[in-house]
Amino acid sequence: MSARIKPPFRADHVGSLLRPAELAEARAKAKRGEITVDALRAVQDKCIREAVARQEATGIQAITDGEFRRDWWHVDFLSGFGGVDSRPDPGVANFKGLGTEDLPPIMSVTGKVRRVKPVFLDHFKFLKSITTKTPKMTVPAPAMLHHRGGYPSISKEAYPDRAQFWVDVGRAYSEEIRDFHAAGCNYLQIDDTSYSMLCDANFREMVKKRGDNPDELVHTYANAINLAIANRPAGMTVTMHTCRGNFQSSWVAEGGYEAVAETVFNEVKVDGFFLEYDSERAGGFEPLRFMPKDKIVVLGLITTKLAALEAKDMLRRRIEEATKYVPLENLCLSPQCGFASTYHGNKVTAEDQWRKLELVVEVAREVWGGA
Repeated sequence: MSARIKPPFRADHVGSLLRPAELAEARAKAKRGEITVDALRAVQDKCIREAVARQEATGIQAITDGEFRRDWWHVDFLSGFGGVDSRPDPGVANFKGLGTEDLPPIMSVTGKVRRVKPVFLDHFKFLKSITTKTPKMTVPAPAMLHHRGGYPSISKEAYPDRAQFWVDVGRAYSEEIRDFHAAGCNYLQIDDTSYSMLCDANFREMVKKRGDNPDELVHTYANAINLAIANRPAGMTVTMHTCRGNFQSSWVAEGGYEAVAETVFNEVKVDGFFLEYDSERAGGFEPLRFMPKDKIVVLGLITTKLAALEAKDMLRRRIEEATKYVPLENLCLSPQCGFASTYHGNKVTAEDQWRKLELVVEVAREVWGGA
């Protein structure tokens, strides 16, 4: 069996990378007003060039900018829309083993959501200009404007009609995606944590207490993604990644995909799914029985939360187990999430990170063949 020549690739990755010390220092100085925005951008450019070269050296075909220009995987993009702000998390995200200090913010919709200017377009243009491989753009899912704060986080004055909120969000995404493609983007990944959290019994109860129906939200969030990509140009591959939280090597949710699998896999109109499968928190492969035959499944079997390198035999065995539900030709391999969904990064070293990406490539070559 040969390697895939279009995304998602047999050896792929979710996107974010550990921030180098030079970049972390420049970010802190910029926050304190000690260096200019242009000076920070120069350091970002340098570090992104180095990260791209290192990704290419591993054999990975999908190349990202490591999300080096972002503080948070979702906030930087969503707050780029008009009518969107963020606020401190009052404790909704209960990351295991961590306190409540510096939790990822919750999005707040204060007015009509609209795209007033390109948000991440320049990020993509720079990435494309420095790689000979496939540049991959990552953006948070539309659900991230709602799923942690619920409708109380959305202005009733701006949106007395909830349906109109999702229409406006979809339009803003569609305009950004249109410009990505015009700039040469043929691989877009939508990052989502809502679905995996809707598999968690405790989170489902919290959702019910705030007045939402978790079973209805699965459909609402699927429709939101579909609105966002409804006008995507021909030739653009769109995938969705979902995980149970990824912050300083911690997580929020636990539970297999059974509660959402049939709806998500069949209603979300993406080309493939990056699914977290690095621990017992994700459950077994049985929910993959609902996967349509034309979708690609990227198995996130390699953890980004721990330094220990997975054994190749174990990875090959788990891939074989997944073939009970999805044909081998429809499977790919990746880490379960990024290495630094936020500027803090996970509790692994840069060398751990690169060894794990190299492992993805090595195992993919052994399982599927190709150069």
